[in-house]
Amino acid sequence: MQPPLIVRPRSACLVVGALCAFLLGWGFGSAPDARADGAASGGDLTVAQSLGARELTVVIRRAEPGPLRVEVVSHTGSAAGALTVSAAPGDQGGKTSSGTVELADRPGLYATTLRVDHAGPWELSVSDGERTARIPFLVAARVVTPWERAAYGGFFVAGALLLVALGTALLSKRGWPTLIPVGALIAALTVGTTGAVLSSSAPQPRPAGSLLDPTSGNIGNPFPERDLPLTTNYSRPPVNLAVRAQPPAAAGQPTEVQLSLTDSATGRPVDDLLVTDDALLHLMVVGPSGTFWHRHPIRIAPGEYRVNLGLGESGDYAVAAEIARRGGGVQLLRSALHVGGRSDSGAADPAPNGTTLTTTEAIAGEPVTLTAAYGGAADLQPWLGMIGHLIAVGPLPDGVPAGTSAATAPIWAHAHAMAPMPAVGAQPPDETVAAYGPNVAFTFTFPLPGRYLVWTQAERGYSVMTIPTTVDVRAGVPQ
Repeated sequence: MQPPLIVRPRSACLVVGALCAFLLGWGFGSAPDARADGAASGGDLTVAQSLGARELTVVIRRAEPGPLRVEVVSHTGSAAGALTVSAAPGDQGGKTSSGTVELADRPGLYATTLRVDHAGPWELSVSDGERTARIPFLVAARVVTPWERAAYGGFFVAGALLLVALGTALLSKRGWPTLIPVGALIAALTVGTTGAVLSSSAPQPRPAGSLLDPTSGNIGNPFPERDLPLTTNYSRPPVNLAVRAQPPAAAGQPTEVQLSLTDSATGRPVDDLLVTDDALLHLMVVGPSGTFWHRHPIRIAPGEYRVNLGLGESGDYAVAAEIARRGGGVQLLRSALHVGGRSDSGAADPAPNGTTLTTTEAIAGEPVTLTAAYGGAADLQPWLGMIGHLIAVGPLPDGVPAGTSAATAPIWAHAHAMAPMPAVGAQPPDETVAAYGPNVAFTFTFPLPGRYLVWTQAERGYSVMTIPTTVDVRAGVPQ
């Protein structure tokens, strides 16, 4: 008969020590970083703004409770001067923080630091003394998913049980009592390890505010919709767009274009737009002779946006607004604006010298490669999160002013040439990075034959360069 196995205190200490090394060397080191809003906690928010005659990009850096760095990128042609920047809480008590951004004569990046004291919805106002842009943004809360809780909780309990096991091994005259906390420690390690594995492979929660209206109460909840019925419909009705000019648009006079967004079901102002491609609203305008504007109106109130345009020609202007609504996806809203009076010469966003736009043979229904050559060095900068933008409108009939025909054109397209994808958790390159091009290639499929107006855009030296061209698309061979 074999003698019974006896675990002596020294042996128990060796077992516990091995578990200690395992716990400290692997377990705690493998706990994942907590993430919020589906990305690294406190990601940057970039919003393009056409504030009066200034073309600006407002960057809110890592919006978390505490210091809030706000950067303003001014583009070529933007006047020097002081901007007042303020952050105000959205739905509960808190302190408003203000600062000043001094823009110099040269384009570039200028910054100030504000302070936000709690997580939830906030509003950033940027004022030049005459007009104020109001940008909604979210201050992130630390979002911990259930599997992350299991990882942290399991390793914390395992650490506590490790101390209990060590104390039991040292104080107990018999070895077997040590096996009780050691067994519980192993169970806690199993829970923590399982949570760590799941946290690295399980999908992250949806970004805060992408489906439900964010509040200070739900922004820290990784799954705020789980308490709602399974039949909850997150979609939103289409948006109605009304375009007006104040004063009434007249050729050669400065014109403030007013855009009102209303819910097609309720008629109420639409104030649930999401920032997409670094803007709340992308406005594209085609003039009577084919002049083109790509601007980003400022939000002055819920559902109300404003932008100043120099409309120098009399006639019809085609207007298109690209938005993304919370729970409703991207929408393209179209309208028109008539300008009376006498026409002036001049074009918006003229093509710079030394630039060309070439295409492969354009056949309806087949991919076409369009290459915009901006010349010079590889120093193009990302604009609106992309290396290049392509806007195509058509097919257009001959003999009709471009603005009139574009207003009813069946195709309005907005395509991109993207920058290389950043590493997981890293921020994409901003406008201070000048390392791309000088050739920008787009792949696009024209769905219908006919004549299209096409514009490509890229940025260099904080100046947006636009290349206009006409593409004739022939009909494909019937299958």
